[in-house]
Amino acid sequence: MTIWEAVAVCVAGVGAGAINTIVGSGTLLTFPVLLAVGLPPVTANVSNALGLVPGSVSGAIGYRRELRGQRRRVMVLSSVAFVGALAGAALLVELPSSAFDMIVPALIGVALLLVLIQPWLARVARRRRERLGTTARPNGGPLLSTGLLFSSAYGGYFGAAQGIIYLALMGLLLDENLQRINAVKNILGALVNATAAVFFLFVAEFDWTAVLLIAGGSAVGGQFGAFVGRKLPPTALRAIIVTVGGAAIAQQLLR
Repeated sequence: MTIWEAVAVCVAGVGAGAINTIVGSGTLLTFPVLLAVGLPPVTANVSNALGLVPGSVSGAIGYRRELRGQRRRVMVLSSVAFVGALAGAALLVELPSSAFDMIVPALIGVALLLVLIQPWLARVARRRRERLGTTARPNGGPLLSTGLLFSSAYGGYFGAAQGIIYLALMGLLLDENLQRINAVKNILGALVNATAAVFFLFVAEFDWTAVLLIAGGSAVGGQFGAFVGRKLPPTALRAIIVTVGGAAIAQQLLR
């Protein structure tokens, strides 16, 4: 890797760390850059997964205020995400990279639609609970756990737009504001990346130069993303989610 290639990978890591913290989909920046500098797809994927872990942790730390009062929720959802991540990582070893090519754009598209209409759906659900005299389940119930299991499996397999899917599911099934949901999303993203990366340590080859460059860049980007993301009003945050999600769909269709 030349010095300029190393700079490009590090800069992509900064951008990915920031985007992952605010929305998710930082892989859309780092993965193409790793391919461009000559890494094979699977090596690029696993190196990217390990390199982005510090950025996810950094972003979660930046959102620690919004995590207050959500400890039990994080523990419950993290256990589901852990199982899904292991399954996804195993699938990466067994399946060709084309296995998800057709379903991913549709999956992201549905997630974006849910993010857009989530305020309306939340109001409908709240009125229904008031009419029935019930309360929202604090951890989202079986429906959220099932959705997170499958989205975490996708995250362990590849991960582009994984954060958007998390935001859509939790926004629909949890009675919380978008910033507090985003804080939980950062924890789950860090866990899934870390779980997949540890699994890959035993079964796949890494490019350690790429890992270190992305790790350093994403850690810086994670703090910047938390600083910016926590200041965004819900409407602006949704607009960014839709923009990044649209880019994710375009990239998947054009690959």
